[in-house]
Amino acid sequence: MCGIIGYTGKEQAAPKLICGLKRLEYRGYDSAGIATFHRDDFSVFKRKGRVSELKGGETLQGNCGIGHTRWATHGAPSERNAHPHAFGRFVLVHNGIIENYLPLRKECEGRGEVFASETDSEVIAHLLEYYDSGDVLAALKKTAARLTGSFALAVMCRDEPNVLYAARRKSPLIVGRGKDGSYIASDVPAIAECEELYTLRDGEFAVLDGDNIRFYGEEGEIKKETMKLVSKADVPEKGEYAHFMLKEMHEIPAAIANSLLDFEENSCFSAINIVLCQTEYIEIVACGTAYHSGIAAKHAIEALARVPVEVTVASEYRYRDPIVPKGTLVLAVSQSGETADTLAAAELAKSKGATVIAVTNVPDSSITQLAHFVLFTRAGREVAVAATKSFNAQLALLYSLAVALARAKGKRADPELLRPLPALSEQVLAETEQMKEVAPLLLDSRSVYFIGRGADYCAALEGSLKLKEISYLPSEGYPAGELKHGTLALVDEGTPVVAVLTQHALAEKTMNAVSEVSARGGKVLLVTNLPEYCSHRSVFRSFLLPPCEELFSPILSVIPLQALAYYTSLARGNDPDKPRNLAKSVTVE
Repeated sequence: MCGIIGYTGKEQAAPKLICGLKRLEYRGYDSAGIATFHRDDFSVFKRKGRVSELKGGETLQGNCGIGHTRWATHGAPSERNAHPHAFGRFVLVHNGIIENYLPLRKECEGRGEVFASETDSEVIAHLLEYYDSGDVLAALKKTAARLTGSFALAVMCRDEPNVLYAARRKSPLIVGRGKDGSYIASDVPAIAECEELYTLRDGEFAVLDGDNIRFYGEEGEIKKETMKLVSKADVPEKGEYAHFMLKEMHEIPAAIANSLLDFEENSCFSAINIVLCQTEYIEIVACGTAYHSGIAAKHAIEALARVPVEVTVASEYRYRDPIVPKGTLVLAVSQSGETADTLAAAELAKSKGATVIAVTNVPDSSITQLAHFVLFTRAGREVAVAATKSFNAQLALLYSLAVALARAKGKRADPELLRPLPALSEQVLAETEQMKEVAPLLLDSRSVYFIGRGADYCAALEGSLKLKEISYLPSEGYPAGELKHGTLALVDEGTPVVAVLTQHALAEKTMNAVSEVSARGGKVLLVTNLPEYCSHRSVFRSFLLPPCEELFSPILSVIPLQALAYYTSLARGNDPDKPRNLAKSVTVE
């Protein structure tokens, strides 16, 4: 989940490293640091906090260097635990987790070696020093073989000035060649100016020496094909918006429009259509926001196609012995395509004979290599840690898939029902500033509850997650009928409860829960497309949605909930783009 960058070439490395780290800060911002090589030695500059704390580090001299922005795993956020880590002739940065670092550390300490940090990463530098006998690549391979867990590494050795070494296992790593030199990075935006980009795969290594880049597998040197080149437009800027989250919310209509799929008119989907015809059971594996999109998809798929669907948190799926009957289709949903638990769950399902379709927003991500088929959401790059437009894009794609599956099964499902969603989302966005007035009501709350039934429950879950992620208020999402089975005990005078109501058949049932909350002094915000309930005596405030097909309503009802979280975060003085303790890509367990 950390961000790493490396550069070797004709120009000064430090400014390039810090620029790249700013573009990678969504991956971690507990601490940051850089190291450069100059006049036969390393210079290391690192600080606790965000990349902005590296002010002054731009003056480090040298044409070769590495940088890191940290999301803490082992060891508290501190300058001592910040990367880069150095020992002997080596300095390195690491993204991932070394699960067996404790026995390795004891082994190193048994040789009399002293550690400078509490991290798991530092042990890698010690092993490199131990194994190096003049061939750094050989030492790196021997070191990698000793490590259990995940890693993306950028390494420099004092004996080889201006040469960078890279290694990857289960953590993303990109290698690039530009006009001024060669680069390593965790993600494309950090090195978007490169003219050539390569994806390092698991078990591969790279050696960068100026313009010369060589790739190696376990058996020796290998050739690699370049990735699709990115444009400057793929490096987002906030523009007129105060935060990336607000900007990305206003990109929701485009994300929906670009992610709706037509499986009948596009010939490239013919193979997937064959799979859909043979599908008898679907398992959706995902984490966090993607898990909530899976729950919404379950409602649509079962209602339209009458195919049974289970939605499982990927971290749970991967550690059980799942039953995978014949005709199982697994949908692995991950915005980044690098979510460690989702990758492991998809790999397990594939090994048991399931067909795996990946749903991701990132081409050339790890999940695209694993899955049988890939469906891309086209939300554009999302920078804010809290997912907004990527969630709506996932829903658009999964709803398209639900319609396609229904038609493959001979059921009636009109794809035209999806067409109004981009325009409807525009209408919703135009009204979301109302949530500025609601946010102050949440500030002194001990907890906030989100309720809904059927498809509305999915929106309640996602709304609750958004609020807790960026406002740090305790919040939970519940099926409205479950409120009286325990949670109602927590409702007292002034407790905020957000009720989502878009399902006509369940409206009175949901309003029963609203009345129960109001009777106990709770304050209900009703998000609904049924205007007759906005003036109900139990409703404190309401937000009226435009009508749409009920099964697809979460794609609209979640938007005011995202806005509520955003404005509440601002009211509490938080940075909604960079919530504490969280990172955008969860590449570790």
